[in-house]
Amino acid sequence: MIDTLVTSEAQDLLHQLNSLLEQELKCQPKACGLRLIETTHDNGLRMTAQLRDFEVKDLLSLTQFFGFNTETFSLSVNLLDRFLAKMKVQPKHLGCVGLTCFYLAVKATEEERNVPLATDLIRISQYKFTVFDMMRMEKIVLEKLGWKVKATTALNLLHLYHSLIYANLSSERQKLFTLERLETNLKACHCKIGFSKAKPSVLALSILAVEVQEQKLHELTDMMGSLQKHSKISSRDLFCWKELVSKCLAEYSSSKCSKPNVQKLKWIVSGRTARQLKHSYYKIAHLPTIPETGS
Repeated sequence: MIDTLVTSEAQDLLHQLNSLLEQELKCQPKACGLRLIETTHDNGLRMTAQLRDFEVKDLLSLTQFFGFNTETFSLSVNLLDRFLAKMKVQPKHLGCVGLTCFYLAVKATEEERNVPLATDLIRISQYKFTVFDMMRMEKIVLEKLGWKVKATTALNLLHLYHSLIYANLSSERQKLFTLERLETNLKACHCKIGFSKAKPSVLALSILAVEVQEQKLHELTDMMGSLQKHSKISSRDLFCWKELVSKCLAEYSSSKCSKPNVQKLKWIVSGRTARQLKHSYYKIAHLPTIPETGS
């Protein structure tokens, strides 16, 4: 069905999709490294899933604070997880690693005029390391990741999948199938390390499938099946990850959730500090609630 799309716009989207599907595994975190983090017990000396998830929530707070796009957040999570899965990072260095990955993502995706100074980024994040420390960490991260900053993320595929099937809905039904809501669901998944083990295409299609089911968009069933087949995703994989996404989003909307702590960001830029920053930096948008890790 998807291969029979005839409009030039649809053909262009399909070409982009094929390109991303070919590239998606080239810059992904090593699953064995992520599993090691998941099974590590907290002794204060080794990286754990909970520490990683807390760091990602901090990156989400920064993304919202600066008004950056979801692409920046998704790429920063990709960089962080690739590095953590490859290197044995001590908890005391996690803040520097996380902020460095965030800064790399910002420089790769945002307009140059919106890129904050490293000094401002460190000050707002309230870390005690220096710009020199961060620049040294940036060199280490880039070397360990083979200088490959750009990566195919679940967000890239989510956008393409959404664009390919959106036109199959009536104008009234399109209001139920917003990209903003899909992105919010992806952000929730990013805040749990387990989802970084999924192929980007599988995670993206799982999030899409959960939304189609929840909104009862039955007219998209055939198109979803076509996307699954075209992406070479097995029914077993889709079912398993769809169940995990549903569970995550159920927690996301429950009382077990907490919001990233943006108060410290508001406080640190109050008064004189706020006047020293560019106006575009001082954006505090509504932060979606994010599920806590563990019980």
